[in-house]
Amino acid sequence: VIALLVWLCTWGLVPLDAGWTALWPSAVALISVFLLNRAISGLLLGASAGLILIANGNPLAALAIGVMDQLVPALGSAWNLSVLMFTLLLGGFAALLEKGGGVQALTRGWLGAKAHGGRHVQWSAYGLGLVCFFDGLANSMLVGKSISPMAERVGVSRQKLAYIVDSTSSAVACVAVISTWIAYQLSMIREGLAQADVAGNPFGLFLGSIPFNFYCWFTLVLLAVVIARNWNIGPMRAAEKGAGTADLETAAPPDQSSLPAVLPLLFLIVGLLVGLYIDGVEGAWTPLSFEKISTAFGRANAASVLVIVSAAACVLAYALNAALIKKAGGNAGVVFAGGVLKLLKPVLILVSAWLLSGVLKELKATEVLTALLMGNLPAAFFPALVFLVGALISFSTGTSWGTMGILMPLTLPVALNYSDGAIAPQIHGTIAAVFSGAVFGDHCSPFSDTTIVSSISCGIEPMDHVRTQMPYALIAAGAAILLGFLPVGQGLDPFVALALGAGALVAAPFVFRKRGRDETA
Repeated sequence: VIALLVWLCTWGLVPLDAGWTALWPSAVALISVFLLNRAISGLLLGASAGLILIANGNPLAALAIGVMDQLVPALGSAWNLSVLMFTLLLGGFAALLEKGGGVQALTRGWLGAKAHGGRHVQWSAYGLGLVCFFDGLANSMLVGKSISPMAERVGVSRQKLAYIVDSTSSAVACVAVISTWIAYQLSMIREGLAQADVAGNPFGLFLGSIPFNFYCWFTLVLLAVVIARNWNIGPMRAAEKGAGTADLETAAPPDQSSLPAVLPLLFLIVGLLVGLYIDGVEGAWTPLSFEKISTAFGRANAASVLVIVSAAACVLAYALNAALIKKAGGNAGVVFAGGVLKLLKPVLILVSAWLLSGVLKELKATEVLTALLMGNLPAAFFPALVFLVGALISFSTGTSWGTMGILMPLTLPVALNYSDGAIAPQIHGTIAAVFSGAVFGDHCSPFSDTTIVSSISCGIEPMDHVRTQMPYALIAAGAAILLGFLPVGQGLDPFVALALGAGALVAAPFVFRKRGRDETA
């Protein structure tokens, strides 16, 4: 019934031929996902509405366009295929480590005092997320799959873990000068300079923008505050109260070694780092330098490296855990296949998100939204506006890179015009605002692959993750605007703004809790 209503409304919009109708599929998907609490249904409804608009109301043509022009190219993309294979392989990888008993042994040794296990595990996830700075997607899957068995056994909710995992993925990759993002970020800066016909050093501009990337920094600061103060707000409070604990002692024999889990995990992390460097480096591997490593990570074919290293890690995990699983009465091959099959439904969510993203790109939804929101504005308010526009675009479309691609060539020339072509803090603030706005959607949108993978790796529905994470994301976004982009637009030093924002976030739990006690009294 809902699908028929959506399609009827969409057919009614076809004759209008208005630019704003390009935003209709995003609205349909967002409302449907929130109301139905079914990610696949909502995403497909939004995509179908967009296809009807593209086909001018012809349902058969819409179906043909959806399959041939959107779905087939999405599944034929090397990056998308690598994401699917990496996700499925990590499912089997995690199942082997779990059934082999090494994860449980690692849990017992890692947690130490059981009374402090929950916070200890949360800090562990935070730390591992910072260590896996080189790729946001790999970070999400690796940290979630590694830490979720520990979290489950000490009463940390899957929603809380997903928030930690997601907050230390794109936010870290965006400010890291050595990551798979760097080449794309530099190319977008270069494109903006070319649009303005201004010479500049993209890498130098990127480095200068890092202190201005307020949403990413405040997201990381707020996460540390949430863990340290056990600050659970909104839907997260209910999720944490409903989290149970599992028995640590029955999962594996007391003398079980953790090496069958630790060695494959270390191999995966180190292998990804080394693989990205080897694949992207030009000339001799040595001597090493900061710029050489950063350039190599940016040039690397991350798609192939992710698949090759994760496949090799699965082979190692199988070799180390097969005998242990057999001793417990299981079969390693069946266990691996079961872990892969468990992620088939989440993979369908990813495919649905890509289908919607392709439809929105065909309708040029980002350009329409940008044209509606961007206008003449004093220079002091420009970075804040850029962040708001980027956040709205990335949340509506679920793509951080797409947001960077549409906004950087549009906004950087405007910022350069404000400063008469000179490289000034206004330029750094605008570049950082594009990155921050893009990461907001990557962090929160139910259409984002990072959001979906974070929820997959922690074993929850994407909408459960979005609902519980959104209050924290809005707090970080509010701090980024009020204490970051607006003050630096008035000339405040970015490091002072970072200090003010961090101080406000540290004080927030005390203020809110005191207010709650006063209202109760």
